[in-house]
Amino acid sequence: MSALAPRADFPLLAADPRLVYLDSAATAQKPRAVLDAIAAFYAHDYANPHRGAYALSARATAVYRAARERVARFLGAADADTLLFTRGCTESLNLVAGTWGRANVAAGDRIVVTAAEHHGNFVPWQQLALERGAEFRIAPLAADGTVDRVHLASLLGPRTKVVAFTHVSNVLGAINPVEEIVALVRAAAPQAITVCDGAQAAPHLPVSVDALGVDFYGAGGHKMLGPMGVGVLVGRRALLEAMPPWLTGGDMIEFVHDERSTWNVIPHKFEAGTPNVEGAVGLAAACDYLDALGMARVHEHGRRLATLAIEGMLRLPGARTHGPPAGAERAGVVSFTLGEVHPHDLSSILDAKGVCIRAGHHCAQPLMRRLGAGATARASFSVYNDERDVEALLAGMRAALDLFAHA
Repeated sequence: MSALAPRADFPLLAADPRLVYLDSAATAQKPRAVLDAIAAFYAHDYANPHRGAYALSARATAVYRAARERVARFLGAADADTLLFTRGCTESLNLVAGTWGRANVAAGDRIVVTAAEHHGNFVPWQQLALERGAEFRIAPLAADGTVDRVHLASLLGPRTKVVAFTHVSNVLGAINPVEEIVALVRAAAPQAITVCDGAQAAPHLPVSVDALGVDFYGAGGHKMLGPMGVGVLVGRRALLEAMPPWLTGGDMIEFVHDERSTWNVIPHKFEAGTPNVEGAVGLAAACDYLDALGMARVHEHGRRLATLAIEGMLRLPGARTHGPPAGAERAGVVSFTLGEVHPHDLSSILDAKGVCIRAGHHCAQPLMRRLGAGATARASFSVYNDERDVEALLAGMRAALDLFAHA
């Protein structure tokens, strides 16, 4: 298997032919097209948007608006004004908990999350439940790593106000059936909102938020080949319009009276202060790059690399993988352990060979407890990875076994 995208498109990778980067679930490398788009904004269109009555500011405003529309198209959101720019997926999910949650969740209500959640879609709801005196329930997982829908259905009722779940697990690579979950919630708890963490899905799967039917969908730009410090939240218009603002000041203001203030329309209502136009422009360029590759092909590329990795790992003594098996429908994320070799030791041994993987709890400690693992190693694949990268990973794992066998 060759890479889906040329390694030469990624300056950091092109500069170091020895580097095998397998940590894209944490953050992805950036193609030249993204870097060039950011540089072009600073060189030709840089000004504060929305504020200035001069041509350069108007250009910056147009660039920012075009970026919003481009990212909305990529995510399948027909109404671009329902796409808010944030600092990342974690902030997007915190925004929902801190605005809709505080305005609508009361003592005795129920908040439901799944056992697979990243802390960014677990802790905000946990803390909201503690603050409001609401009940916090965790839906277990089925054998394939997706949420157990039968158990989830048992948690839904007239006091359920929030159901939060991941689209793709950052630990297991399991892909939740979002439309099925939304339909389940709509039927059993129509008063509840559905909140989907798309951080691992948006970079790797074809996503249409409108078709999925969720009330809120968050994603982070830096995992999508875009820059750090930018993310998105797509929300249902009626909910966004009814919600109180998240931060105040700057362009989210309509009018400030001495005793009260009124708010701008969406999306500006939720984007206080000077916006991150650079991040929006870079993310829009990343969407162009990914769409040119084809998101169905991106997904299949990651799935095939994960299958190769799992098949190779399970031929090693003591190796164990978590999540869907080789060949199953899954994302290109593989969490694993290797006998008595601690994941942190394995990561260090691989690093000495130029192979970058993740080791630890992956910001999913509740899931780690359920897996009975204090930590796992994790290899995650993107468009610039190929079969040689998988072999480098496996060769490093064999070397670690040899090292520990003679220790």
